[in-house]
Amino acid sequence: MLVQQRTIKHPVSMSGTGLHTGNIATMTFKPAPENYGIRFRRIDLGGSPEVPADVDHVVDISRGTTIEVGDARVHTVEHVMAAIVGLQIDNILIELDANEPPVGDGSAKPYVEVLLRAGFEMQEAAKDYLIIDQTVHYHNEEKKVDIVALPTDDYRITVMVDYNNPALGSQHTGLFNLEKEFVTEFAPCRTFCFLHEVELLHEAGLIRGGNLDNAIVIVDRKLDDAEIKRISVKLGIKDAVILGSNGVLNDRPLRFPNEPARHKLLDLMGDLALIGVPLKAQILAARPGHASNIEFARMIRKLYQKKKIIRKYQHERKEGVVFDINAIKRILPHRYPFLLIDKIIDFRIDEKIVGVKNVTINEPFFEGHFPGQPVMPGVLILEGMAQTGGILLLNGIENPGDLLVYFMSINNAKFRRPVLPGDQLVFELTLISRKSKICQMKGMAFVDGTLVAEAEMMASLVPRNAAQQKTGGESGSSSNPLSRSTPTMN
Repeated sequence: MLVQQRTIKHPVSMSGTGLHTGNIATMTFKPAPENYGIRFRRIDLGGSPEVPADVDHVVDISRGTTIEVGDARVHTVEHVMAAIVGLQIDNILIELDANEPPVGDGSAKPYVEVLLRAGFEMQEAAKDYLIIDQTVHYHNEEKKVDIVALPTDDYRITVMVDYNNPALGSQHTGLFNLEKEFVTEFAPCRTFCFLHEVELLHEAGLIRGGNLDNAIVIVDRKLDDAEIKRISVKLGIKDAVILGSNGVLNDRPLRFPNEPARHKLLDLMGDLALIGVPLKAQILAARPGHASNIEFARMIRKLYQKKKIIRKYQHERKEGVVFDINAIKRILPHRYPFLLIDKIIDFRIDEKIVGVKNVTINEPFFEGHFPGQPVMPGVLILEGMAQTGGILLLNGIENPGDLLVYFMSINNAKFRRPVLPGDQLVFELTLISRKSKICQMKGMAFVDGTLVAEAEMMASLVPRNAAQQKTGGESGSSSNPLSRSTPTMN
């Protein structure tokens, strides 16, 4: 696998009809700079808006993968994405004058041929591989789908499909060498559907550009001549239609005996390209589809975002520790005597975080709270929760040092038992909702597994400069200095 990023040398174009929309489109691939990624640009819309090709922008998975930003939508991107990732291209701009790429022959081969004609250009920047170092498993019981990512030092995919349909049966396939196998063994594999699905897809507003030249139609039921003629007229198929004898409508020859399984692998490659970085992983998939592919891609993208954040702040790897105190000080503005967490031991992007505070007799607040009977103030337990929660909000923030977390409300705060010198507080914060700069979290504090405090918190992310203007230049606390709702512990 390549070490450096690469793009294409020259712009290249192709034109044709979109599979699902039926719209005529011209698509132009253009070179892009380092770390640009993969983006679609809708040049038919005002301002030529761009849509980053990642799972954060997926809005529809109806028999294809659709991405969108604002009013700019691009349908059925998976075959184009498979071609790009299969050729190990990192940075590229794809211009479209309609809302769906040309379908070509229903495979990734037309895109691969165009991109090979453009040639490749190596770039100075290193590839940002996501190296899977732990098992990641997606399971959908209802659809009997399993997708697993396992650690390995290259990129491999194995796919098994079984539709419980005698017209297709069970099939499996595997890609084990991207450079040697993708262009010849997988890129040419065409999209397919079952005969019983054709009318349903058409009635759902899909396959408007589909025909027998860009899709394999698998015959899974008997039809008489009158029914065949009715379907042909309804779908606007002008060519003669016969049921055929090889299990494919009109006896279209398959390019490989297991072409449907190979196309499913192609779809999976394209959908996983929406993670946004190249992978080093062994992917095993049973009965994958676009919905499951995208859910799995979201799981992997969260793992990538987590690793990226950890790499940015945690400079020394420590067993059982996500962020040590030095990393915490790089993230939070708080300092002695108001930095109230010592380490983070669990961190799940946009979900949950666990922080630890070792409570010692050297804490300055014990001097007066209370003389002879030291008890940690409840407001400081809440502050420790809040600081832990502030780290949970790291995702999507480029420069967290430029922001402060101010509380808007603290509700249902309860204190179950006193926290004393020698105790180790474990803060667990769960994200309830996040809208723009407003976040809701549920916080719990434990000592030796016993719940000692809990609260629901709403906070606002405020630019540090704006906060300084409002407070006359003071900053540093994550607690709202104007809040009167913060409970105390007597």
